[in-house]
Amino acid sequence: MWFEIKNIEAIDSPAVILLQERVLANLAALTRLVPDVARLRPHVKTHKMLEVTRLLLGAGITQFKAATIAEAEMVAMAGAPDVLLAYQVTGPKVKRLQALRAAYPGTAFSCLVDTAPVADELAQAFAAQPLPVYLDLNVGMNRTGVAPERALALCRHCQALPGLQVVGLHAYDGHINDTDPAKTDVVYALVRQAQAAIEAATGQRLALVLGGSPTFLNHARHPEVTVSPGTFIFWDAFYQEALPDLPFEPAAILATRVLSVVDGQTLTLDLGHKAVAAERPLPRVRFLNLPDGVPISQSEEHMVVRVPDTAHLPVGTVVYAVPLHVCPTIALYEYAYVARNQECQTTWKVNARTRMITI
Repeated sequence: MWFEIKNIEAIDSPAVILLQERVLANLAALTRLVPDVARLRPHVKTHKMLEVTRLLLGAGITQFKAATIAEAEMVAMAGAPDVLLAYQVTGPKVKRLQALRAAYPGTAFSCLVDTAPVADELAQAFAAQPLPVYLDLNVGMNRTGVAPERALALCRHCQALPGLQVVGLHAYDGHINDTDPAKTDVVYALVRQAQAAIEAATGQRLALVLGGSPTFLNHARHPEVTVSPGTFIFWDAFYQEALPDLPFEPAAILATRVLSVVDGQTLTLDLGHKAVAAERPLPRVRFLNLPDGVPISQSEEHMVVRVPDTAHLPVGTVVYAVPLHVCPTIALYEYAYVARNQECQTTWKVNARTRMITI
C-alpha cells in the first residue's frame, strides 16, 4: 500500500511522516492550477519547515504568508524575498518585527492592520522606514478584520501616517469549506467594493490577497488577485473528503502503534492529544490500514479505539492514519520523517513550531 513504510521498525511512534513524492506532486498541482506563480502567496502555517519553503522557492514562488513571527523568520531564513505576516502586530510583536527587518534586510516584511490604534502604534515604531501594510477585511469569518464598508476610512487614516505604506487588501474566507463559486463570489464582491471605493477616493488601486486552500482556485479566476492556500502542500483527511474536486493528496501521515489490547473489541494506540490535533471532535484521524477502527476516547498519550476484533492486532502493530487537520498536527512534532519510495531516509525540522526561533 502507498502509505506503508519499509523501515517502519526503525521509526519510533507516534511519528509524522512526509511522503516526499506526494509533497512534490501537490506543489506541481498547485502550479498547474495557477501557472503564474507571481500570483501565489502560499501560507507557511501548515508546514513550518525550511526545507518545504525551499521547495516552494525552487518552484519559482517568491511571496509567502505567515501567521507568527517565528514563521516569518523561518521564511526569511530560507531566503524568501517577500513575506506577509497575516496577523495584526501589536505589543511586543512590534519590536520583534523591527528586529526581523534589521536581521533579514533581503526580505520585505509586511503585516495586517484592521484598527486605527494599531496603525498609530506601528507608524510610530516604523517612522524611520515605513512599513508596508495590508488592510485586513472581515468578509464573513468574524475573526479579524475591518468591515469592508469601513475600509476607506481606515485606509485614509493609515495613509496619513508617515510610518505606514498601505499596499493592499487582505481577506481570509476561512468560514468557507467548499469550492462553491457562489460563496467566493460574495467575498470577492465585498473586497472589490472596498478596493473600488479606496481607488475612487485616493487614486490608489490596492493589491488583493485572498483565500485559503478551499477557495483559492475560485479567486484565481480574477487575474488581479494573489491567492494564498496553505494546506495544499500536505492536505488532510477533512479536505480530502470535503473537496474531492481539488487534485491534492494527503502527503503527511501518522504512524502509531498498538500500545495495549483492552478486550476483544478495544485497543489503545500511542496517539494522544500530543500527537494529533485535538481541536476537532473525535475521530480526529482516518485510519488507513484499520478502516473499521473507531476512536472512542483520547487523552494526552493514548487513543482508545473500537475494532471488530483485536485478535489480529497484537501490541506493537503499526497503524497508519491521516489527520483530519494537518496544520496543528505538524506543530506538535519537533521534526518530521521524510520518506522516498516508502522508506524514511531523513528528517526535516519543524522550525517554526516554536514561538521564537532567534527573534
